[in-house]
Amino acid sequence: MIVTAFLLDLLLGDPYHWPHPIKLIGNFIAWFQASFTQDKSEKEKYRLGVVLWLVTVMGTGLVTYLLLRLTFWLHPWIGTVCSIYLAYTTLATKSLAQEGRKVYQKLKFDSVTNARKQVAMIVGRDTAELSEEEITKATVETIAENTSDGVVAPLMCLFLGGPVLAMMYKAVNTLDSMVGYVTPKYKEIGWFSAKMDDVWNFIPARLTWLFLLIAAKILGLNSENALQVGRTDCRNHKSPNSGYPEAIVAGALGIQLGGTHQYHGIEIYKPTIGNALRPAQQEDIILTNRLLYAAAIVSLVTFSIVSLLVRYYLL
Repeated sequence: MIVTAFLLDLLLGDPYHWPHPIKLIGNFIAWFQASFTQDKSEKEKYRLGVVLWLVTVMGTGLVTYLLLRLTFWLHPWIGTVCSIYLAYTTLATKSLAQEGRKVYQKLKFDSVTNARKQVAMIVGRDTAELSEEEITKATVETIAENTSDGVVAPLMCLFLGGPVLAMMYKAVNTLDSMVGYVTPKYKEIGWFSAKMDDVWNFIPARLTWLFLLIAAKILGLNSENALQVGRTDCRNHKSPNSGYPEAIVAGALGIQLGGTHQYHGIEIYKPTIGNALRPAQQEDIILTNRLLYAAAIVSLVTFSIVSLLVRYYLL
């Protein structure tokens, strides 16, 4: 099931017109905010943030479980197809690479102005004043970070708990991406979602560190520098997890990532990651995409081998 879902993701990506469970989760989060958080005190918003997380994540798991029970009850083949489809929707390898390539094409064949608009689709920072190099760095950072969030973490959850756990993880990730900011608008309602995202991504981020390092070696990039930067700069991030994949990618490419940026009009300080052996260039987006694909394959193979060994020796 997982291998089939992985191949479907590489082949199809996420067509915009297809039904997608993550869209439903996002719609629910937006509805909850609009319905229950308006004109609430700061203390009430903190409590509602916990409620929002519990209802969204646990509700996603329950709905997924009941849907699978129903479809398998109707017919095993229907249940299998449903399982594969749900697993496929939790993976984002091709769609992540496509979003990065869109920014690359705007930079290479269009204009910086349109590239700013394009990168705004995939990053949370303000993009109106970004230079060409800053646009490139923002795209590289997003692909690197989401190699963990969009590929390794959901794959790990699929192997551990099937579509139910993987869908719950996507709910955790969606909550963080929508409300997990330290800006005045989201500070209270999103604090719990941000903290829980850190917890759920603790192990996947560190596995991604390893998988990206292997990928850098396979692709013939600067794996020695990647290892060095990965060791020294992996904690140079406000997030306890995002610095791990970003450090490996920065080292493999020989560029510097991170730094202070504006989010929703608020300047947020971030330390730098990596050594600026050279300026970031447009082609670094393509190289990061290659690292993404290679790390995705390495993670699938690794999890598959571990799963087979566990089944053979323990079951």
